[in-house]
Amino acid sequence: MTLGRGLQHLGRLLLCALLTVTASTHGSDEDSKAGQGPKPASPTRVLFVGNSYLYYNDSLHNHVKRMVEELRPDIADHLKYKSATIGGARLSHHNIDWLLTPGQIGVAEPFELVVMQGGSAEVLSDDARSRFYATASTYADKVRESGAEPMLYMTHAYVPPHRRARPGMIDEVAAAYLEAGKQAEARVVPVGLSFDESYRRRPEFNLHMSFDGTHPNIRGTYLAACTVYLSLYGGSLEALSYDYFGELPPEEAAYLRSVATAVVDDFAGH
Repeated sequence: MTLGRGLQHLGRLLLCALLTVTASTHGSDEDSKAGQGPKPASPTRVLFVGNSYLYYNDSLHNHVKRMVEELRPDIADHLKYKSATIGGARLSHHNIDWLLTPGQIGVAEPFELVVMQGGSAEVLSDDARSRFYATASTYADKVRESGAEPMLYMTHAYVPPHRRARPGMIDEVAAAYLEAGKQAEARVVPVGLSFDESYRRRPEFNLHMSFDGTHPNIRGTYLAACTVYLSLYGGSLEALSYDYFGELPPEEAAYLRSVATAVVDDFAGH
């Protein structure tokens, strides 16, 4: 699939997701802009909250931090990144009050930005999705009260051999995260869309663990880290040399950076 066709599909996917959100909720034009507000230009104290999707492959936060250290030497010495993960957890399983309390997890000052990830199946049923929306909104309010900006980490879709893998799952996931971002007034990191775009360009280029079709392999984690970096800090990945200490071949790392860049740019445009 060519780049143009892939991004045209991404635009259609976002439009479908936005139409789904619009059909299910009614709000002002200002409300519909949730998730696109101002962001910290250079957050140095960042907390990630989620499950095994984050801690696989040496933990997502470590990869993002290494990218920041290389690309943002002006803040490299001030970075305090933390990740709070529970295997198989939904967002509501985390004690957000405790995590946000300065000093509880080794960071004396309040966090500046908190990235929250829901469970992979948390948006796939009406009841669970409603609870996720409520939790995301409540936690986002608590994050703002602590002085930080909340963000939501859009999960990727399942692929075979996962028993719940099905075509079009990412449409449902994307719509749910856009709605959650709207209700919580939080920006969304489009990791799931990056996975989808990569599979559309190169279907045989696997981003998942082959044994379960749900957890990311190192390619998937690297792609997610690139998507997170661009969503948090903006700028460009063109000069990035980080490749997980040679674990990713240069061509693969460059390809994944290009996918993340295209998706984040397109997502911001919608």
